[in-house]
Amino acid sequence: MKYKIEWSYKRKGKSSVIFHSEWVDGDEVIELGEEIEKSGKAAELFFYDELGTSWTLKDMKKLTVEVEEEPHDITVYFDGGYNEAINEAGLGTVIYFKEGKKKFRVRSNEQFSNINSNNEAEYAAFYFAVNTLEELGVKNMVCEFKGDSQVVLKQLEGEWPCYEEEFNRWLDRIEQKLKTMGIEPRYTSILRKDNKEADKLATQALEGKKIHSKMQII
Repeated sequence: MKYKIEWSYKRKGKSSVIFHSEWVDGDEVIELGEEIEKSGKAAELFFYDELGTSWTLKDMKKLTVEVEEEPHDITVYFDGGYNEAINEAGLGTVIYFKEGKKKFRVRSNEQFSNINSNNEAEYAAFYFAVNTLEELGVKNMVCEFKGDSQVVLKQLEGEWPCYEEEFNRWLDRIEQKLKTMGIEPRYTSILRKDNKEADKLATQALEGKKIHSKMQII
């Protein structure tokens, strides 16, 4: 999670001036807040997370301890492959996140039946990625989702209309799951060449190769 700092700068004999920081990573924001407080120039000091919640410095210290024990700073890659001959999809997801100061990567895939198009395979892959987040215990968190399917990402954002009934069912299912988990999604469209890990997992799923692994990365 990233945070912004807002503080009132005290001026002798004049009204205070409000300053706002850029977005700062959680492991840095408390240190910055303490430096501002020690300067003696801050009349008020607040922190805002990406969900719009505000915190005092004291509350932020408590929050950071709690967050450090859970998955955070999460980036999700997803991809769906489609075999038209058998109406089956291969679903792949790669999830990068932190637990404490350590970084981890989860790779997972699944084969899925009764899929009628490549776009539907991409929706199924996104839903599979969200379910994988749920298995990791992710909740009440901002997550960035990256994929090479503009159709899925733009329709989830609401920028493109969706007229297909089967896609609308996937949209409703995904949005309900995100809401239940308290996930605030950020959508980023990437090139296919930048989605190779998830693409490979989707292909392996269609080949019958089941993969699920978690490893620490440097």
